[in-house]
Amino acid sequence: MTITREELHRTLSEVTVLDTLGGGYYLQQHLPGAIPLVESEVAERAAELLPDKDAAIVTYCSNPACPNSKAVAARLTALGYTDVRRYAEGIEDWVAAGLPVESGPAA
Repeated sequence: MTITREELHRTLSEVTVLDTLGGGYYLQQHLPGAIPLVESEVAERAAELLPDKDAAIVTYCSNPACPNSKAVAARLTALGYTDVRRYAEGIEDWVAAGLPVESGPAA
């Protein structure tokens, strides 16, 4: 399942947002409140970062061509998470719309 930019912007404070880009991209810029999580870390970090398997989760990466958000969403779903959606257009779309981003390490 996917989520539109408008839906995500409206519900940003109600969902857990996962930045799936990896590397230094998260430090450069990420959606407000986003948590960095790449596919290779899902199995070991999901339970700690996402204890509620029924919570609303949104994954994103750079743009529709980036496979990371889909891969992380699939892994989470396989682990039993029930409300995982992808913001397929990614951070490029968010920035192009003039919406706010954060930079630096995770809080």
